Amino acid sequence: MQLASALERGWRMTEDYEQFRPLMFSIAYRMTGSVSDAEDIVQEAFLRLTRVLRDGAAIDAPRAYLATATTRLAISHLRSARVRREAYVGAWLPEPLVADTDPGPAERAEISDSLSMAFLVLLESLTPTERAVFLLHEVFGYGYREIADITGKSEPNCRQILARARHHIDQGKPRFEASREERDEVARRFLAAAEGGDLSALLELLAPDVTMTGDGGGKAWAVARPVHGRDRVARFMLGLSRLGPKWGVRVEPAWVNGQPGAVAYDAGGRVVSVLALDIADGLVQAVRSVVNPDKLRHLGAVSDVALRPPRDLRCRPWPPTSPSRPRPTRSSTASPTPRTRGCASC
Repeated sequence: MQLASALERGWRMTEDYEQFRPLMFSIAYRMTGSVSDAEDIVQEAFLRLTRVLRDGAAIDAPRAYLATATTRLAISHLRSARVRREAYVGAWLPEPLVADTDPGPAERAEISDSLSMAFLVLLESLTPTERAVFLLHEVFGYGYREIADITGKSEPNCRQILARARHHIDQGKPRFEASREERDEVARRFLAAAEGGDLSALLELLAPDVTMTGDGGGKAWAVARPVHGRDRVARFMLGLSRLGPKWGVRVEPAWVNGQPGAVAYDAGGRVVSVLALDIADGLVQAVRSVVNPDKLRHLGAVSDVALRPPRDLRCRPWPPTSPSRPRPTRSSTASPTPRTRGCASC
């Protein structure tokens, strides 16, 4: 009888996990902007539920318990990761969520543009608690009493926190008024113009104040600062398109965080980068490129095509990228070069 009861409890816990996992991941990912961190938070939240049930406690509302645990774990994670975020090399972009096909009507309604890279970047301006209160109320539809229970704040305090968060978000909230068909068409023409090296076509598709942002995390080649303006972004995109054939890179359209975009693969099918486009008024308003290999590993094998050389090496690793370049020789009269550990050319 005890064994049967334990098996039944285990089955119920598994069922609860599968049922509420999408909600838990949605909260954790929007809070952290990281797929791997969100997965860890979801797993830890479920483990906490498992431990509580094993201790004999009764959980009348597992959904509320898991949402609370997920939110509090995400807040704690953001607070502990603050120093790491401040020391991040270059621009920070969230880890991309990639889908091969356009989200269906139900999924699109659930996304409601709150999953876009533009929105997630905007959330970075909020404190962890402000982010939690804003997301729970505006995205997930929780009432003030529920939010107070989840965050451990009073209802009046939650109202004040939400007002501050709304003020920050409304100042830079992205616009996505374009229809699905219009976004799809603009994205298709944009990628075709970039691949074909058509400068005039690119200029027609870019907003005058378009911005391009790259996230290499100091580990991959990316623009050091955002590129502003139609002409500069168009020429930068053409420069990348010319490098593509030399590197054996191909670009395939994809849906990135619910918005049109693309994934670049090398000749071996490994991920090089992910591109997301903000489209409104029939024009590309922003281009965001994630090249940081740490943010692409959840998509599969990551290419080394765009990786920067190791910083601790005083000279370039051997063999050189060009097979025609001879290995450097050391003259007997030249002054000796200090050896660097791990450098094959020294």
